[in-house]
Amino acid sequence: MKELQAIVGHLNGAKRGGVLATLVTVEGSSYRKPGARMLVTEDGLRIGSISGGCLEEDLIERSGHVSATGLAELAVYDTTADNDLLWGVGLGCHGVIRVLLEPVRASPDWAAAVADNFRAGRATDLAVVWGGPGPRGTFLREGRAAARLAAAGVFLETVEPLVSLSIFGAGDGARPLARLARELGWRVSVADPRPALATEARFPGVASLVTAPADELVARAQPAPGSLAVIMTHHYVHDRPLLRHLLPLPLAYLGMLGAKGRSERILAELSQEGFAATPEMLARLHAPVGLDLGAEGPEEVALCIIAEMMAVLAGRDGRPLRERTLPIHA
Repeated sequence: MKELQAIVGHLNGAKRGGVLATLVTVEGSSYRKPGARMLVTEDGLRIGSISGGCLEEDLIERSGHVSATGLAELAVYDTTADNDLLWGVGLGCHGVIRVLLEPVRASPDWAAAVADNFRAGRATDLAVVWGGPGPRGTFLREGRAAARLAAAGVFLETVEPLVSLSIFGAGDGARPLARLARELGWRVSVADPRPALATEARFPGVASLVTAPADELVARAQPAPGSLAVIMTHHYVHDRPLLRHLLPLPLAYLGMLGAKGRSERILAELSQEGFAATPEMLARLHAPVGLDLGAEGPEEVALCIIAEMMAVLAGRDGRPLRERTLPIHA
């Protein structure tokens, strides 16, 4: 997602365009899945990637021809043959990969729409036409490509809204978590009852900073449905009302820092007060938060938390890839 953010950001702010490479189909194995993109600007800047570094140089060379002719073209890389390691691009992935290279101008309609929808938290439907008669390229799905959606040679894509993470707690442990989430292109908000901690100097570049009493903090922060949230104030008196107000929300993920017995105690106290957490609420709760990676220190803990969030969003269990029997991108 960050890759597309960077490409869209460049196109919307540039005076000149470039050549956009989009991975549109994969048969067999590939390092990236359809939707991966790389922009080669007219100034020679490269943004994004299509593979692990095997195809990029060839695509950059091909982009020169596309830029000169102004016509889109399809690059096909067949790495199924054994001699590809010697005579091909050396992918060793045993797959057939198709990449559309298209000339793009500055501020194309679809890029402006993606940027607007990122800001508004909406999805964007795109169609990348790579085969058949007529113009090839990237279009908004309701635009010029709409009549061709049923035909072969069209890659349909829904660009989802940015992942949104609300961090409740602005202590030192929250800072690497916010940095790592922003590095992934996520939209990060930080909320804390202590104004001295929730500052721009401590959390540069976050989408919002919220301060309020702990009992009002969730209502002020307003985590969106389907978003991620973590409670990490390190203070029982703050964590208790935060968990009470976050549990009923339709979040994709709710994590809470601290020992398992601590969260169980809070849940028991809330139950005694008449708040009964449903099985659906408890299924969303990850307490203690994070995968068991043997973390020590704030940066490593942040990595464990982000890793668990990614697994939940992808519907994975976090096991080593060597134990996976299905394709990685399935």
